[in-house]
Formats: sequence, C-alpha cells, structure tokens
Amino acid sequence: MGDQVGLSRPRFDMAGRVRGLVSHVSDQPVGTGAHVALHRGTAPHALISEVHVDEALAMPGVYAVVTGLDLYKQLGDRILTGPAFADQPGLAHEKVRYVGEPVAAVLAADLKTARAAADAVWVDYEELPPVYDLRDALEGDAYVHDELKPSSVFGDLRHLRGVRDTNVNYEYNLRHGDAAAARDGGATTVTGEFWAPPTHHVPIELPCTIAWVEAGRLEMVTTTQTPSYVRQTVSDLLDLPLSRVRITTRPLGGSFGAKMYDRLEPLAAALAWTTGRKVRLFASREESFLLTTRHGAGVTSSMTADADGNLVSAIADVRYDTGAYADVGPRITAKSGMVASGPYRIANASVRSRCVYTNKPSAGPFRGFGVPQVTWSHESLIDELAVQLGEDPVEFRRRHLLREGDEAPMGTRMHSADFVGCLDAVADAIGWDQPIERGEGRIRRGRGVAVGVKAVLTPTIANAVLQLNQDASATLLISTVDMGQGSDTIMAQIAADVLRMDSARIHVVRADTDATPYDTITAGSRSTYHTGNAVRKVAEAMRAKLIGLAAQHFGADVLVDTVTLDADGLHHGDAVVSVPDLIHGHFGARGATVTAEANYTSEWVPYDKETGRSAKVTEHWFAGAVGVQLTVDTATGRVHLEHLAVSGDVGKAINPKLVEQQLSGAAIMGIGHALFDQLVLDQGQLINGTLLDYQLPSIKDLPDKLTPIIVESPHDTGPFGAKGVGETGILGVAPAIANAVRDALGVRITTLPLTPESIVAALEGK
Repeated sequence: MGDQVGLSRPRFDMAGRVRGLVSHVSDQPVGTGAHVALHRGTAPHALISEVHVDEALAMPGVYAVVTGLDLYKQLGDRILTGPAFADQPGLAHEKVRYVGEPVAAVLAADLKTARAAADAVWVDYEELPPVYDLRDALEGDAYVHDELKPSSVFGDLRHLRGVRDTNVNYEYNLRHGDAAAARDGGATTVTGEFWAPPTHHVPIELPCTIAWVEAGRLEMVTTTQTPSYVRQTVSDLLDLPLSRVRITTRPLGGSFGAKMYDRLEPLAAALAWTTGRKVRLFASREESFLLTTRHGAGVTSSMTADADGNLVSAIADVRYDTGAYADVGPRITAKSGMVASGPYRIANASVRSRCVYTNKPSAGPFRGFGVPQVTWSHESLIDELAVQLGEDPVEFRRRHLLREGDEAPMGTRMHSADFVGCLDAVADAIGWDQPIERGEGRIRRGRGVAVGVKAVLTPTIANAVLQLNQDASATLLISTVDMGQGSDTIMAQIAADVLRMDSARIHVVRADTDATPYDTITAGSRSTYHTGNAVRKVAEAMRAKLIGLAAQHFGADVLVDTVTLDADGLHHGDAVVSVPDLIHGHFGARGATVTAEANYTSEWVPYDKETGRSAKVTEHWFAGAVGVQLTVDTATGRVHLEHLAVSGDVGKAINPKLVEQQLSGAAIMGIGHALFDQLVLDQGQLINGTLLDYQLPSIKDLPDKLTPIIVESPHDTGPFGAKGVGETGILGVAPAIANAVRDALGVRITTLPLTPESIVAALEGK
C-alpha cells in the first residue's frame, strides 16, 4: 500500500465551494432558450376536465403553453416514468393525484413572465374521493391508481402488472421461525405504535435542468445523482437510441436523495424535444418541497424476551406512505423491512412491510433509505425491554448484538459489521459507566443509546476508465456524482495509492454520459465500495501496463514479476526509469497517454418468495451507533443536547477527516428528524412548505459536544477494506435521543418529532 489511503487530505474543491467559485447547473447561461414555469393542480384527487390556456398564451413573451394532454398526444404512454412503476407523468393529463402536481408548462422569454402566465392558466376539475393517509389507503375503497404498471427498470415487479383495486403497490414479508408463538410463550413483551413523519431533504442547491436538441440529439445538464439512469429514461421517453442522449452534471450542492431518478429531467426533455426550444426548468424552494419527500412510516411492533432475558421474538408491521407515485418506494420497503427487527440475534422474526399510495407529494430516497424509520421502532422497543427487565440498556444490547459470522433474521451472515465496537465506542464517549447528575427542579438529565444496521444497495454496477498522461499525471473517468461528500477526492486517493503517486495529480472528470462510463447510481453510500473497487481495479490494470512496458524497456529477457513500481518510477534491480521517460520512450511523443478500464459488479441472492430470506441479500453492511446525554426542561419540554457521540464501522477510512464529517453531518440531520423536521399536510395541502415554516435545527440546537468515532473492521472485498459511511450516522439518532428522554423523565414517546409540546403532553399523561 502507498501513503494516500488513510490520509486526511482536503477535498479538491473545498476552496472553490467556500468561495463560491464552483459552477452549478443553475449558473449555466440559457441564451435564447425558454424559461419554464409550471401551473400546479389545486385538488388532491380529481379528473381533469379541461385546461384553459388562452389567457396565458396571449401574454407578451410567452412562447408556448404545453399541457399533459399535449405531451400524451405526441409521446403516448412513454410520458409515464418511474424506477419501480411507470406511474408518474411529467404533466398530469387525465387526473391530478396530489395538491401541487404539475398540470401545464409555460415557456417564456424570462422566468417572471413564465410564472405570471402559469398563474393565468386555470383548470376544470371533477373531484374524486381523496386518500389522505395510510388508514384511508388500507381501509377505504378509494384508489390513487386504477392499476399497477411496473416499469422495465425493476424486473422483479413484473408479476404485479395489471393488479387493480389496491393502494398497496408492493409488499415484502419476512418469516423466520414462529414469531407469534414465541411472543405468546415469552416472559416479557413490549409493544409500540411508532410514527415517523414525512420530511424534506432541504439541500442548499435547488433542482435545475437545462435541456435542448442539437443535431438530432437531446442534450441536458442537470442536478442529478443518477446520470446513467436519467439517460436511459430520456432514451425511452423520446424513443431514441442511447447515443442520441447526453446527460451532463455539475458539482451538486447537496442532495441526500432529493435529486435521484425522475425529478425535473423527463419533463424538461419532453418540452425541449416537442417544442424544439432550449428550456430551463428550475424548482423554487417552495416547489422543491413538492418534488419528493422522505417516506412517512407507521410501524406496529413488538419484541419479546424469555425468562432468561434472551430475545425470542420480533414482530413488525411497517407501512411506508409513498405518496401519489411509487418512485423507489418498493425497494425501500424491502431493503428496510428486512432489518426491521434490528441488528440482534433473534430466534423468531416476522415482518410485514408495505409500500402504500396516498394523495400526497411523492416520497422517494432519503439519507438512510427508509432504515431510520424502522430503527426508530426497534431501538425504542429494545430499550424499553431492557428497562422492563431491569437490565442496563447498553449491556442488554451488547449481549444480543449480531457478531462476525452470525446469521441475521433475513438469512444473510454478518461480515465487517462491528456493532459491539460501535456501541462500546459511543457508550465510552458519553461516560455511560460514570455516575450521572440527574438534575433537580425543572431540569432533568438522561442518557440514551441506539444501534443501527443497513444493507448497501445490491446488486449494482460501477465502471472506471483511467488515462495516465506522459507527465505522470492522470485523468480518472467515473460517473459517481460529487455532491459534497468528497467522492472525487477519495477516488483519486484510491487510484494514487495503487500507482504510488500523489492524488493531487489525478483529475476526476465529472459525470458526462458521452465520456464517463456507466454507473448505477450515486446513492445508498455505495460509491466508496462499488466505484472504489472499480477504481482500484483500473489502477491495478494501469500498474500492470506500466510494469509490462518497463519490462520491455529494461530488456527482452526481463520478467514482469521482477519489476516494481514506487514513487520514483519503475525498478529492475539497480535500474530505474521514471514514468514520464517510460511513456515518452515507448510512444516517442510528449503528451502521450496510456488507458485502462475496469468494471465492478456486486451480486446478491434474491429473496425467497415465501420467507423473504436470502443467503446474500447485500454486498456489505453498515453498522453504527449513537450515544446521547441531554437535559429536558420539564416545564417547557425543550431538549438540550449536552453530548452526542456517533460511531460507524467504515471498514477502512480512505480519508479519515471526510469520514468524520460524514458521520457528523448525518448525525446533525438526524437531530433535525428527532426534534424538528416534519411536513404537515391538511386535506392534502402542504402547510409548511417554505423555509419560513419548515423548522430545521440551527447552530444553537447542536450538541455542546459532538464526537464522531471511526470504527474499522475491514471488509474482505472492499477497496483496501473500505465501505461507505454517508448514511451510517443518521440511523440511530432519533431513538437515542428518545431513549435519553425516557431515561430523564420516565416517559416513552413513540411519535416523531419529539417537540416540546409532545414531551409536555407525555409528562401530563404520566
């Protein structure tokens, strides 16, 4: 190994981001293109009788007004997109399914004119019975969609085609042993009805897409985490070969899942293609609240111990509210449902996890991919079970946590998932074993912990191309999107470590489907492992090429296994040649290049249809823990965080400073979900969809002390043993805080967020 992996080097673009010199999508000039504004529906569920556009068309500066029916006449059912189900039109053309759904698009000379014209559009509706919440969806007889239409992206959903009269678009069931019988025969059972509300991602950079047609090709620059996916979607939408679609990106100003799959891109592509104009589609802060949300989730669950305190049963009924369109909800439903019993050795487990349509803005991927919602349930339950049994919550967890080689309830064995190490680290950090001053009068103090487990998205594909320049610098082509997590920096470090060079001499090309190779997705904390493996492989291929060239240089009889590479060049005995001299000598030209390519594809074993179990459900696990010490003002219900420690098993920290920043950032986001974040809807209308009304944690809400802790349990097949970390820190924050409130006040709250009002109400109820 060289000296680049394990080095806390700054992000390449840090200075540019801080000084505002990084160019984002919305900074790109539009020229003579059209600015787009959307007229949005005002009914939660209604048939569209007629869209009136004449007044808007008559306004000076308006180029066109396009309705959903206009697009349908030209593109047919291809306007319906979505990763799981082809259920979402860029513009509603038959009916609207949530308040705020786009119905018509105005193309105008400037954004002010476009927005004024969009306000001049009006629509005749025939209202339908709305489905406002999970209870309506599961118990009522109104349906958001007439039938299920699986897309071509997720082939395992084909069997659902044509299913009618249901709001449940996907159901995952896990069956291990007889959980109900074990519960009934157990000594101690705790139960809970848990709720985690929908929340918004609130990235700093707002979504923006610019699309145009050039020489018969659809070109696009957009804020997306999934350029390869968008390219395929646009290709299908416009019935074009992939070679006639180009998707490019700029550095993202945050995302957390908000800029994945089908956001603005299908509509922008359709408008550009059908009108022949360059279009700029920009979502305001208020509009971005309507693009996608985190899934609201209800969990009815129980956990049972026998007379010896062993966990014998875990049961969970999980309902994910996916809103009007499925998006990636079915994947979230399965990938998160399978860990609903937590990272524990449990003899019997039963999970029913459902993805449910409602007439709300669509929910999609969000940091944690649905796992924080089930962690909220199982970490509250196991904490309460420990209290009921009179056991220490840390030691009780420690006794039951899965260890290396243990088989989890979903059938996959644990590897490189040090739950015990993560728990011990946060417990030690907050002084769990030290006496605590409980407080007097209004102010009460408590401590809490929680442990989280998540599977990386599997299977996925990553590719890398490496171009080594004659001057011993390099260009790395990957389609991983840097959205602030520092992926460009660590990928350069991985390649540089293999090639024994300074990572500052490697330039990473931003995603461009004309140049950078296919990558499934930048999400789910998969890039360090998947793209990192592809990058390590391509660097190793380049090293092999250099050694081969050096063997020729040193003599016809020199064997490649006698040649070595280090920072000074290539060596054979006492002979040495620098990389620049080697390449120049081989090609006879300055500025020549050597190119290598590599692929990494992860594999899985699909779930058994009857049990929901799999011998390899994921390529690797994320293990993390959170420890909290806090105070609560019993008069006001206000929570003050004195110390929050967050740990994550990252396998191997490629860049320790970036790992600590990821753990800290995820934990801070988790604090928001625990204490503040929630989207409030009334009769389908979003009430707090602005930053004036949507409450987020401020700098004054952060803990007095925040301690990120790196745990390293190397993965056998990770690049240098590494795994991802972007989501690890968020999994256990909310239950750790709630468990500390329980410790301080003796009340168990099961609905997020833990607002001052809910705490005071719980105390009054006690």
